Amino acid sequence: MSISTVITAAGKNSRMRNDQISRGIELTNKLILPFNNKTVIETTIDNALSLNIDECIVVLGHYASEIKEAIFDNYKDKVKFIENNPVDVGLSTSLFNGLSNTDSDFALCITADQPTVSSHTFENMIDVIQNCEDPYRTISILRRRKTGLLDTAEGLGMPFVAPRENLMGYLENEDDNLNPLLRKIFDDGYTFYGIKEKNEKELLNINHYDDYLKLLD
Repeated sequence: MSISTVITAAGKNSRMRNDQISRGIELTNKLILPFNNKTVIETTIDNALSLNIDECIVVLGHYASEIKEAIFDNYKDKVKFIENNPVDVGLSTSLFNGLSNTDSDFALCITADQPTVSSHTFENMIDVIQNCEDPYRTISILRRRKTGLLDTAEGLGMPFVAPRENLMGYLENEDDNLNPLLRKIFDDGYTFYGIKEKNEKELLNINHYDDYLKLLD
């Protein structure tokens, strides 16, 4: 069973930019803000690279040149960077483009603005897939409400582990946020298994500047 990681890092960064403007702070993409002696995106990548995975793919889009300038030299031999073309696409398209650049059986799908999700939590997600009865009909996902077997996909998003080809079938020709597609997969009878976070900060994405400050605390 081969597993690749796909990290999406292609967003518009609009909420963070608006916060920085309103605070009079220098405009800096949230993914290259300092975090744990590195940057947000480097911390996320390092957490993924610490796992026993076959490949790590980072999907860039908006601000690709700014992000690559900050991190490319440190990761060019460890990570496959791909860029959305066109740039202005939804998260589902970014994820599809990443999945299209690997042939692994399964994919650990992460957003780059989740630097606090630990390798321990990722390993728990992978363990569920490796030990369940039907891995090709199972999604292992960071819980938002309940843990264990889930009775809804409401409110769910990344990170999660899923069968790559099956997931691509849902993502193809879609240009949307992820939750509607996860709900569709759930309605088609896939088993969703919610993984408990190691600590509450793992449940927070960095969308606003206050989110960033909260994770630094």
